[in-house]
Amino acid sequence: MHDSATGKLQLAAQREQCAAQLIAGVSRAARMTAFVGLDGFVDEILHVVDKRENAEKYLRLPTISQLAERLAAAAGRSANIELVSQLTKLGGNGPIMANALASFGLKVTYLGILGYPNLHPVFADFANRAEVHSIAEPGCTDALEFEDGKIMLGKHQSLKQMNWENIGSRFGHDKFAAQFTSADLIGFVNWTMLTHMSDIWSAVLKEICPAMKGPRRKLFFDLADPEKRTPDDIRHALKLITAFEKYFDVILGLNEKEGYEIAEVLGLKSAEHSPAGMLELCKAIHSKIPVDTIVIHPTACAMASGRDGAFIVEGPFTPKPKITTGAGDHFNSGFCLGKLLGFPTDRCLLTGVTTSGFYVRAGHSPNLTELAKMLRHWPEER
Repeated sequence: MHDSATGKLQLAAQREQCAAQLIAGVSRAARMTAFVGLDGFVDEILHVVDKRENAEKYLRLPTISQLAERLAAAAGRSANIELVSQLTKLGGNGPIMANALASFGLKVTYLGILGYPNLHPVFADFANRAEVHSIAEPGCTDALEFEDGKIMLGKHQSLKQMNWENIGSRFGHDKFAAQFTSADLIGFVNWTMLTHMSDIWSAVLKEICPAMKGPRRKLFFDLADPEKRTPDDIRHALKLITAFEKYFDVILGLNEKEGYEIAEVLGLKSAEHSPAGMLELCKAIHSKIPVDTIVIHPTACAMASGRDGAFIVEGPFTPKPKITTGAGDHFNSGFCLGKLLGFPTDRCLLTGVTTSGFYVRAGHSPNLTELAKMLRHWPEER
């Protein structure tokens, strides 16, 4: 039998074993808890019009480069760009990740900025699936989606209200500590946009962590596109993330772009732009940030460096996704689910890419039965 055929059989066997473990873990997942925060956005998903045929029908501008050309051609003149709304949905790394974890059956508590004093209506369904607390108004994102990526146009005025003082006065430091010291999984996401996040982490490390007892639990971090933050800010955030490893099994999740940015800040050589190169970069980052696991998730695959080694897993990539905004957050939720269920790192990658692959096709988060079904009936699209 050819090596490629043997490899396919081995991958199919891995997916079948992973699916069986997920089904066996349904009742365990239902007993697990997650505490996630701290952002919140109202996302409007938009398409850019290329040509309008009539009042109802138009051709979509398919690629970011074509939009760039149109914008560049307008320099010194002007341009009229038409956007067509596809849907308005809950947004923000935290709500999307938390919503996905709730779909797996976990008991989720969310603290963020989802409307204050009343929740924004877009979060109503989320509030029915999780225990939701909000201390400020959400940000707003216009997400321009293309076949080759997305452009997120954000309005962030309210995000500065997510700070340690407001957590205390509008939620309660004791309530925060109770969640933080008991949840099986804690997720701190969107550091880049939440400008007080490092201060919150410092306060938690100083005021809450030293008194913690009990078994080590999982703590997940997602910086969320740190390009606009200074290298010193990023290095300080990474130092704080590393400090949490004293108390938790820490997971740092990065997408491909973030992987290269973090490598540059750490003074690492830029890797070749290939899966093998990204895997080496992941291992190099892990050598500089000694936490439990470093994960990088490009579009078509994912790689991680953990205590049990470094691995790369190909994902169920589709060239025609139904939705892409939130794909990375779904990967993160799937990866963390694997960690909670005690999977080895390569199988955590498999649950991550499958969760993301399901979401971009279906437009909603999978439950564990749907996730297992997709693992068993792996879509072959290229």
